[in-house]
Amino acid sequence: MSAPHHHGGDTDAGISVVICVYTEDRWEDILAAVTSVRTQSLAALETLLVVDHNASLLERLTKEYKEAEGVRVLANAGPRGLSAGRNTGIAASGGEIIAFLDDDAVAERHWLRHFAEGYADPAVFAVGGRTMPIWESRRRPAWFPEEFDWVVGCTYKGLPQGRVRVRNVLGGNASFRRSAFEAAGGFATGIGRDGDKRPLGCEETELCIRLTRARPDAILLIDDRAVIHHRVPAARERFHYFRTRTYAEGLSKALVARSVGADKGLESERRYATRVLPAGVGRGLRDALLARPGGAGRAGAIVAGVLTAAGGYVLGSVRARRGGATFSVVEIGPNADGEGAAA
Repeated sequence: MSAPHHHGGDTDAGISVVICVYTEDRWEDILAAVTSVRTQSLAALETLLVVDHNASLLERLTKEYKEAEGVRVLANAGPRGLSAGRNTGIAASGGEIIAFLDDDAVAERHWLRHFAEGYADPAVFAVGGRTMPIWESRRRPAWFPEEFDWVVGCTYKGLPQGRVRVRNVLGGNASFRRSAFEAAGGFATGIGRDGDKRPLGCEETELCIRLTRARPDAILLIDDRAVIHHRVPAARERFHYFRTRTYAEGLSKALVARSVGADKGLESERRYATRVLPAGVGRGLRDALLARPGGAGRAGAIVAGVLTAAGGYVLGSVRARRGGATFSVVEIGPNADGEGAAA
């Protein structure tokens, strides 16, 4: 492992990996995530563990990795939540590329190598990967449609395969060039997740759209060979969570559309809603007719998911118009006013 802020060594561009953590309940998961980074075929420059306002977790991790070369533990320097944690990690990191890994996921051995290959093209500003679910119940619930795997933070059916250009990468398994944040600023706070409160998402969508505005020539890729495995707890295998999460997605999509315009903010969603989902409903109904388990449930879940997301979107749009919902963007880079500095 090379030391922080040292470019070169065994990596060309130097990839810093940021893992945001917030609860001791995920202790074993956090250790597994760090181990998966430390055993990469392309060594990371450093692994940054950013602890979200949790003093005992900060202390415990600091002890755990005191002797570990290339692992640094720091406190989220901004407001509580994932976006500020990521911004803290970006500001403290030394790599030319910054990769993000969820605290309840493990990366496959060539994860960083596949990311690095994408950056051989200087026009590439972000590379995301494929996130596979590890269901706590050991198997996908029969009613749970693959088209909605984004609900549990995973790659969903309908995303193109291979290495392809995308509008946005998904945050739990993604990497960005440092210059992307210098061009566009950091992750917006106010639309993303905050621990276990209502799970609003979309902060990476908003960042990616902001990035392509600042740098219209920027290419964003997803390489489905860059694989991580993401734990799905039993509570998230229930229909109640599915409904809450699709509703929250609608709410935050409305904020994003308000911020960046509905054409950009919803172009991928339009394709998804008009092609991918109807095909999914068709498959579910066909499975139901063939008496395969869960077919009708999957078709029903897709329809329910669309309706709750649409409901959230409508309510979110009304709120955004009234100015009730705001989010802010932190500047990161040479001209930042210390806002993103590490604690």
